[in-house]
Amino acid sequence: MSKFVHLHVHSEYSLLDGLAKLPKIIKKAQELDMDTIALTDHGAMYGAYNFYREATKAGIKPIIGCEVYQAEGSIYNDPPQDKKKDRYHLLLLSKNETGYKNLMKLTSIAHLDGFHYKPRIDLDVLAKHSDGLICLSGCLQGLLNQYILRNEDSKAEELVQKFMKIFPEDHYYLELQRHPGITELNKVNDKLLDLSRTYGIPVVATNDVHYLKKEHAEAQEILLCIQTQRTMLEKNRPLQKCRSSFKIYLRRLRTR
Repeated sequence: MSKFVHLHVHSEYSLLDGLAKLPKIIKKAQELDMDTIALTDHGAMYGAYNFYREATKAGIKPIIGCEVYQAEGSIYNDPPQDKKKDRYHLLLLSKNETGYKNLMKLTSIAHLDGFHYKPRIDLDVLAKHSDGLICLSGCLQGLLNQYILRNEDSKAEELVQKFMKIFPEDHYYLELQRHPGITELNKVNDKLLDLSRTYGIPVVATNDVHYLKKEHAEAQEILLCIQTQRTMLEKNRPLQKCRSSFKIYLRRLRTR
């Protein structure tokens, strides 16, 4: 079995969302004999320096990334009234120093120019600062996947074509995830595989890691309740079942 590399990982620097602390993430990667790992916190790069230091000290190759928030339209225009929270998840990984600098530029623009509930970028901004970056299409909250769930196939294909123009060959990947209890992912994954075959886009399997062990799930959900101003006593609280532990995907690979 080829080694699995986690490319979608959130640390405590995904504030009130990620539970795992950087030193423990690196330690767990060592325990699982991983030689490479990415850090992709939400909307910011607060943990990049400590992540790089901890990983290199442990002999693990660090990939510095960010799960940015993408606006459907321009960040310089007010979102439509029915889309006050116009933000979708998109994963960016720095391939080299140029990519790292562009990632810093993008997150800075997102906070200074695109902040609307969350720091946001748009496709025009991304196109100007895409050199040295690898783009993954994102989790279920990504714009592409939301188009698929809403059966807006033409918009999905149009968006894919835009990303293919921004990112050269093998710098844009369709991100496949599978988490227990989230049946929507079956529909999304089937469509992503169709798009992959149609346009020749490579796919990559990721896990939306927010904690290290399955027994940490409740603690992570408490963090999320604090963020969303909900309580664990509410039956209809927004349970984020897709936020998974470090070893779920590895266990699944071994059973195939």
